[in-house]
Amino acid sequence: MTQHEYSVLGGHNRAKIGHAIGVLASIIASGLATGYIALVQLFATLGWLTNVPRIVLWPVGAGAVYAGLYWFFEKHVWKVRWISKLLRVPDLAGDWECAGVSLNPDKSVKVQWRADVKIVQSWDKIKVHLSGASSKSNSISAALLHDEAEGYRLMYSYASSPNADSAHSNSHRGHAELVFDPSLEFARGEYFNGVNSATFGTMKLTRKR
Repeated sequence: MTQHEYSVLGGHNRAKIGHAIGVLASIIASGLATGYIALVQLFATLGWLTNVPRIVLWPVGAGAVYAGLYWFFEKHVWKVRWISKLLRVPDLAGDWECAGVSLNPDKSVKVQWRADVKIVQSWDKIKVHLSGASSKSNSISAALLHDEAEGYRLMYSYASSPNADSAHSNSHRGHAELVFDPSLEFARGEYFNGVNSATFGTMKLTRKR
């Protein structure tokens, strides 16, 4: 499932996080270089590995250290609950049950529907996939907002297409906004669709176990 980048509003600047990782990588690389010099001198004193080119013992550079640190941060570190709160970037990845309600212009219930939602997320990319009885949709852009009053708000645009066996759905694009509770176990929000499917309504997500 192809992911796309998402914006973070009200959270820590990603460039600053990358800069901090870069500084740490430089410190670690310098430490490795210092250790390398001491190791070579020790081997020379003891007469060990005299026939081995010194380049073989050369430690990895700052670039490689940065790549390793960034990979570890993206895959594991930012997802730690207290770090996630500090960075104001919630981990929303997982499978969700969606209970939706399409509304008439007078806000009366038009139809109730259910769907499965899968959110795939990394530090800088995300994908929201919704699969329903008659159609499926994939997010094409997204933004995360930290709202001190309401919690985390996920805003995303999506492209929807009908299932092969559906006769009552058209391809269309739409927009959804979801507000997640502090436990990140539930979310409520609204959606609206554009041309070819002028509908709108509400959504409630519950994380699957």
